[in-house]
Amino acid sequence: MNPFPFVDPIPLPAPVWLFKALHLLTLSLHFVAMQTFLGGLFLAVLFHVTGASNVLRKGAGAALARRLPILITFVINLGVPPLLFTQVLYGPFLYTSSELIGLYWFAVIFLVMGTYWLLYRFADASDKGRCAWWMGALAWVMVLFISKIYSTNMTLMLRPEVWPAMYAASPGGAHFPPHDPTFLPRWAFMLTGAFWVAGFWLIWIAGRKTTELSLGRYLAGFGGRLAAVMIVAQVGLFYAVLSAQPAVVRDGIAASLWLKGAAVAWCAGAVLVFVFSAWAAATKTCSYAAGYIALLLAVVTLAAWAILRDGIRDLTLASKGFDVWQQTVVTNWNVVGWFVLTLVLGLVALGWLLYVMMRAKPVAEGGMS
Repeated sequence: MNPFPFVDPIPLPAPVWLFKALHLLTLSLHFVAMQTFLGGLFLAVLFHVTGASNVLRKGAGAALARRLPILITFVINLGVPPLLFTQVLYGPFLYTSSELIGLYWFAVIFLVMGTYWLLYRFADASDKGRCAWWMGALAWVMVLFISKIYSTNMTLMLRPEVWPAMYAASPGGAHFPPHDPTFLPRWAFMLTGAFWVAGFWLIWIAGRKTTELSLGRYLAGFGGRLAAVMIVAQVGLFYAVLSAQPAVVRDGIAASLWLKGAAVAWCAGAVLVFVFSAWAAATKTCSYAAGYIALLLAVVTLAAWAILRDGIRDLTLASKGFDVWQQTVVTNWNVVGWFVLTLVLGLVALGWLLYVMMRAKPVAEGGMS
């Protein structure tokens, strides 16, 4: 007997393909921001710890620290839409898994608030030249725990067979789920990706006009070396993630041209990431063009992974009796039209804000009364 309903009493208000497209778009952008932040925070702490007698490392730590409070806002705001689209498409699964680890899921709110506070303190202390690496380190540990909670929830929603036992053991949601062979490779894959994406962030910062040439060359060289090493490590974990999936999922990927294409696209992206990283490390280039190439490679590679990840979820749930494409749909095209219009206007406004922010120049001290 399946522990979830086959029919949702409320039909979907738009086609499944539209929710899927919006989910994959916003999830890809969230992955870029999230992995940049997770890896960038770790590097900021590392540079602060090791930069006491190294001017360039100290400057690198300060350059990252002052950007982190801004970056986390993109992580959160880009993370809400894909979570909501997941709730629409897989409501019974995500709701149940969230309840079963409810204590930890609710704790995410306070962990994010604590991370915000620590980041602002860390950035302020860094600007004033004070030693506050421990604040950044504590913030990174909190973010790491948040990532574990999210990975746990996204894995648990695919395991309805363990739900009854979990609820019987802890109705209050105080227990993590039993061992799942797919969890650790999946989590390690995402964490490893954070470091090559953060390496690309260093290349991006190196090309900004506000970055001194000596610091820019250091950031580009370090970022290129880091990205080259970590993308190789992630290729191994990519194989581990696929190998850990049950046979029915692996067979489903092999039979789907769409998912095979996503896997090939990710592998091709990984090769390009390695080549570009090696070039950046060798030349220590500091240019806008290199920064935008790094951004494009990160977005495309992470989008390919988002597609493959989504396919793994659908194949897993299909093997347990739920086909996301067979849900009842009653489309309200007027609402859909207004939604698309406001989405486009919002993206235009966001692009303009980013443009203004990137062109903004720091105010000289004492320049305003």
